Order: sequence, then C-alpha cells, then structure tokens
Amino acid sequence: MKSLQIAKKGIVWILKILCRIFYAVVPVKDNSIVFMAYHGRGYLDNPKAIYEEMTKDPKFKDYQFYWVLRHKNDCPSNAISVKYMSLHYLYIFARAKYWVVNCKLPQYIYKKKNQIYLQTWHGTPLKKLGHDIEVSADMKFYRSGLSQKEMLCTYDDDVAKYNYLISPNPFTTKVFPSAFHISPEKLIEVGYPRNDILSNQNVELIENIKRTLNLPFDKKVILYAPTWRDDSFVTKGYTFELKADFKKWKILLQDEYIVLFKPHYLIVNKIDSIQELDGFLYSIDADFDINYLYLVSDILITDYSSVFFDYAILNRPIYFYMYDRSNYQHQLRGFYLDVDKDLPGKVYENEDEMLEDVKDKKFDYQKLKEFNHEFNCFQDGQCSKKVIDTVFC
Repeated sequence: MKSLQIAKKGIVWILKILCRIFYAVVPVKDNSIVFMAYHGRGYLDNPKAIYEEMTKDPKFKDYQFYWVLRHKNDCPSNAISVKYMSLHYLYIFARAKYWVVNCKLPQYIYKKKNQIYLQTWHGTPLKKLGHDIEVSADMKFYRSGLSQKEMLCTYDDDVAKYNYLISPNPFTTKVFPSAFHISPEKLIEVGYPRNDILSNQNVELIENIKRTLNLPFDKKVILYAPTWRDDSFVTKGYTFELKADFKKWKILLQDEYIVLFKPHYLIVNKIDSIQELDGFLYSIDADFDINYLYLVSDILITDYSSVFFDYAILNRPIYFYMYDRSNYQHQLRGFYLDVDKDLPGKVYENEDEMLEDVKDKKFDYQKLKEFNHEFNCFQDGQCSKKVIDTVFC
C-alpha cells in the first residue's frame, strides 16, 4: 500500500508539470463551459441544475457546453461528452472559460487567470470538513491513506483556484471559511440549484420516476440513504456494512410501505439481494440521481449524510438511524450541530424503536418547520437562476 501511495504521488507530480506546460499553450475559449459532478459519475447535482437553467436562457445560445462523464450515454443531447481522465478531459479544462464542478479537482489541473471556477460543492455539512476535522495525528483519510496534512493539501490546492463557492444557507456561510480556509468574499449565499426541482414539485415527473423504477403506486415509499465511513475501505473504494435488518422492516411495515435502499456513491461493495424481500426492498444504483428519489419518497431514513438538509424542503418525515453514533462522532469526524437538538427528526441508535415510530407515524413537524426556517431559507425554486446571474453576468 505504501509503495502504491508513493507511486501515485510521483504520477501526480509529473502530471502537474506536464499540465502546466500544456495549459500554457492552449488558449481559453470565452463562450465555453465545462461541467462535472462527482468526478464524472453522472449528469447530476448542482452542475446539472445550472446547466439545465442555462439551456433555457437565450443568453447562452451560442455557448459550447461540455460534460465530463465516465459513461458517454449520460450526456445530455446539446452538450459534448468528455471522457473522465482522458486527454480530452485535460484539454477541455485548459480550454473552457468556465468550470462548474461539485467536487475537488485533481491537483494537476491548472487554472489560468482568465478562467472562472465555480465550485458548487454538494451538501450542507453535518459532519466536520477539511480543517475542522479533529483527529489523532496518525489518522488516515480516504482509501488512498492520506495523512491529515496531505488531505488538507488537497483541499487547499483546490480552494486556491475557486472564484466562487456556493453556500446554501447562513449556517454553511459560517462553516466554509473555517473548513476550507476560504475568503468569505468568494461565497455565494443563494441556496442549492439542485433543490429547485424539490421546490417546484411536478406530479407528472414523480409518476414517471415511479414507472422508471417499477415502483407500486399503492404503497408509500421509505428512502434509506446512509453515508460512508472513513475507516471502512478497500483499494477500490469505500465499503459499507449494512446494519439495517430489512426482514424486520418488512414484517412491521410491508402493509403500507416499500423501501428504497440508496448507498452513497463512494461505496463500492454490493449488498446481497434477499429473495424474500422482493417487492418490498428496492436496491437503487449508487449513481442514480437522488433528487428523483426524494420526490417519490414519503419518508427519509438516514444517518450522518447531508441528504436530510435537502429532503427537509419537502416537509416530509425524517428519521436518523445512528447505530454507531459514538464511534462516528468521537473517532471519525465529529459534528457541527447538536444532533439531539438541531436535527429535523429524532436520532435512534436502536433499530426497533425507530421502526415502531415509523409505523406509528411519530414525527415532530414543528421541529421540521423550524429547521427549514434556518437551513432552507433561500430554497425558493430560483437558485439556479440566481447563481447564473451572479457568475455569468
């Protein structure tokens, strides 16, 4: 593992030098924009919402749009697909005037002074980020085994390139300067573009999503969307040990509900299917657009994932299943919020207690209302337009 890490560092160092030389001779094309979400995993998230708003605006009719993707068939029809980690990928980042990205870029990607980097990020943070993470000196990060210093360098390198960073709410505006060591002047506090679809709900779209996923129309839907753990990984990626007893869920809830299980996109291991759960449990691909799952779900069950900040916009019940809370809070990340007081739903470490409350429909809607007032105050269905008016004016 150590020799592999050394080799990777050497490759990155060589690529940084080659890219800087290459970028210096490639001129910037003013009316060109490159989009990327989750390192090319799909046509998703804030970049997708911004792109779709742009395609409706006559001001951008002469612009050339590029989407960095791992799978070409994910590309929208009026954009050019760029293969992730290809030579074309390096060329487009050298060529495009604007970059719209929701994740950290590789350190070898060099940005010129006349290029504009809009970092949208991908969630309001519950768990601590970047410079705010407090861990022991020997803690390793990511499956690549970076030290804390090395991990922070990857953040600092990317942040130094930002022209703009979207903040979805006043809370995040306070957190990001500390977590990312970024100047507050670079923050755009406008709400998340990806959530416009939640604020502007469309019944026909919801029905189409259910048909696409072959979901029954006569059952309510529970979305179970847990996050990854920093200390559980293999060479290929992060792994997840399922602690949900879906057989128990079925016994208690099958008369009224079905369950959608959506793992985090960084999780690489597959959960074995159980034949007796067919028709009750639906395993969703990790790269599926989670906003579509929000729309078709009547309840969200999660843990430490930031998904609940977005889902709260729908004013539907949220339950927090934190079976490993003590370890996660004190050994892995830590939280920005008091999970017992600040979350829009109750925290459960016991699965049986949570399932009984779901069955009995125990949920505090007043707490959800207060949460939305603080964390979703800018989600008015016009966030994409506000970002475009700020960055591309």
